[in-house]
Amino acid sequence: MQSFELTFFNQQPITQKLLQTIRLIGEYKGKQELYQQQSPQVLETLRQTAIIQSTESSNRIEGITVPQGRIRKLVTERTTPRDRSEQEIAGYRDVLNTIHASYDYIPFTPNIVLQFHRDLYQFTVGLGGHWKTTENQITATTTDGQQVIRFTPVAAYATPAAMEQLHQRFNQFWNQGEVEPLLLIASYVLDFLCIHPFLDGNGRMARLLTLLLLYKAGYEVGRFISLEQIVERTKEGYYEALYQSSQNWHEGTHCLLPWWEYFLGVMLLGAYREFEQRVGMIEATKGTKTAMVLQGIESLPWEFSIRELQQRCPVVSVDLIRRILRQERDEGRIECVGRGVDARWRKLRG
Repeated sequence: MQSFELTFFNQQPITQKLLQTIRLIGEYKGKQELYQQQSPQVLETLRQTAIIQSTESSNRIEGITVPQGRIRKLVTERTTPRDRSEQEIAGYRDVLNTIHASYDYIPFTPNIVLQFHRDLYQFTVGLGGHWKTTENQITATTTDGQQVIRFTPVAAYATPAAMEQLHQRFNQFWNQGEVEPLLLIASYVLDFLCIHPFLDGNGRMARLLTLLLLYKAGYEVGRFISLEQIVERTKEGYYEALYQSSQNWHEGTHCLLPWWEYFLGVMLLGAYREFEQRVGMIEATKGTKTAMVLQGIESLPWEFSIRELQQRCPVVSVDLIRRILRQERDEGRIECVGRGVDARWRKLRG
């Protein structure tokens, strides 16, 4: 809404770093299309893993956690949800699948946003598909445990009109084609989060709508690499950029640059770099999973966790990863530090 005033974009600073980021993303987009033609089997493996990682990470950011084995069963639809957390994960799964399958046929309207929100909460009672009816605030917890208000969103009574106006102006800019689409998408997500149109699920909805708009613009890296997982890994930068760019938003004097730099430079460019790395790793090893794990260990810092190694080797089972780690330990190349879920592995110099 506020970011789509007629003269607002012309007043925003554009740095050389941001221009370079947009250029690099464009180059990666071209490679993405080449990979889709030349390596369809590799991409199908990455696609299946990304759906699981996206569902897991986006919900975990909001404090919704479920054992990984249950998440895999829920995402592959081999089981029904058993509790509230699993219901929300199953709902996210369904909206994610809808976007993956039908993005090109989905009109970008407030009603679609309401429909996605309804589907997000389809397994719960009475939560989805309605704009907020009471006020909400964006808060943070200080180091001494106190809650502080970071941002006050649009009032509940003004939310329906704000969402209508946001979509009307966004679609106007989009159809005119005079502003870089990546900047429009990032700005829409910022305004959506500043309006905060729902009582619950705003963060997850923002990430789903990000995926939808990137697909519509031809940037399909989120099909193969979990954007949600990158946000989870960099959530301090995510929240800080969001905070900086939301200051004075209500007055229409905010600065989009911090959010643009995070959204494009950290999240999207980071996804494309990870995409290229994973495709190259799989192709270089010709599918040899042991070699893939060994390359993953080599690419990680000196100390790492099994979860971090899993993220580098998404097509390898955790049992095989553990077996290779034990073998590497027995041969004196790594050592295990700690026990149980807190255990980490350390590479030995030599």
